[in-house]
Amino acid sequence: MERRRHAGLRTFPMRRTAGPAIIVMLILAGCASPPARHARAPGAHAPQSHVSLDPAQRNNVVLTALSMVDTPYHYGGNSPDEGFDCSGLVSYVFGDATQHALPHRAASIARISRSIPRTQLAAGDLVFFNTLNRPYSHMGIYIGDGQFVNAPSSGGRVRVDSLSNPYYARHFEAAATLFAN
Repeated sequence: MERRRHAGLRTFPMRRTAGPAIIVMLILAGCASPPARHARAPGAHAPQSHVSLDPAQRNNVVLTALSMVDTPYHYGGNSPDEGFDCSGLVSYVFGDATQHALPHRAASIARISRSIPRTQLAAGDLVFFNTLNRPYSHMGIYIGDGQFVNAPSSGGRVRVDSLSNPYYARHFEAAATLFAN
């Protein structure tokens, strides 16, 4: 142990193991954000209005999301330079592809999106997961054929995953869209 000394202050031992413990806690937090006071399902009445984007922008959303694959994961991140967490990725992609700003919280994005049946998912729609025993604690962008782009904490990089992956199938929460019919 090393001791930190400050003029006129008592010294306390500093443990060198605190750093790795903090890093592990951040990794385990995934792309979680603080729980919303009243998390609502997509489509539920909320203070914010629904977003209704032009369906012609779907292709831009998918291409932008795919261009972010292999970008490093970074808790709280919302740019290709610093890395992404799940909601930061979604917010960045939609901002870049549609010029529409989205919040940087999965639960907040869920509140402004419109719930759709999973069977009606189309490229550019959103998928939400309950990965931390909290609704809407993870999300991704559906790209078609049962695949979605997301920024998971495990693996450390933005990647394409399958909705049929046992982990994601077990934690699937909802499908939603930001697009007009």
